[in-house]
Amino acid sequence: MHIELTEMLRCPESHREEFLVLSTGEMSGRMVQSGLLGCPVCHKEYEVVDGVVDFGAGAGAAGPSAAAQRAPAASGPTAPAPAPDAPTLQALLDLSGPGGIVVLLGEASRQAEGLAALMGSIHFVGINAPAGVEELPVLSLLRAGRGIPLRAAMARGVVVGRDLAERLWLVEAHRVLLRGRRYVVESDGAELPAGINELARGQGVIVGEKA
Repeated sequence: MHIELTEMLRCPESHREEFLVLSTGEMSGRMVQSGLLGCPVCHKEYEVVDGVVDFGAGAGAAGPSAAAQRAPAASGPTAPAPAPDAPTLQALLDLSGPGGIVVLLGEASRQAEGLAALMGSIHFVGINAPAGVEELPVLSLLRAGRGIPLRAAMARGVVVGRDLAERLWLVEAHRVLLRGRRYVVESDGAELPAGINELARGQGVIVGEKA
């Protein structure tokens, strides 16, 4: 986890948002490899292990969602469209200028390295990334089961992977997105939450914008 991400994190418990307190263990440059995050409100603690912050397991924290499990197999005649590649996501996110964070949920975390090569000086935050996705200087990884452990209106863009394209994560993606920024879902069958204006839908993707 990039150390500067600390000021954007929040405890996932249902109480007011407050800055978490970080006690660092091992560092690698600006990345925290081990440590402990504490909540000053409810006093819960969250461990950083091998660079990944664990905010507690739960629905959506591991394995495919029920919606993903019901999706047709990739080899079937009604197979879903493939997920967009990094250049396509870059265009859909429509970001100009450096800085800030982009949140990638679930399977979308796989695109972090490709996006980073196209979008310099933006940091990516992977939520519940699939196996095989590892922390990078451009990618912080968080595990959570009850929502995105970021404070409201922190992200310059969000991409929701097909495996997490269900109400909990769609609503949370809206919460953490800045107003006027792009909201991309890697499933054209998802229902967008209130507050997202739909711009386009089709070929396995929905593009919206926060009102």
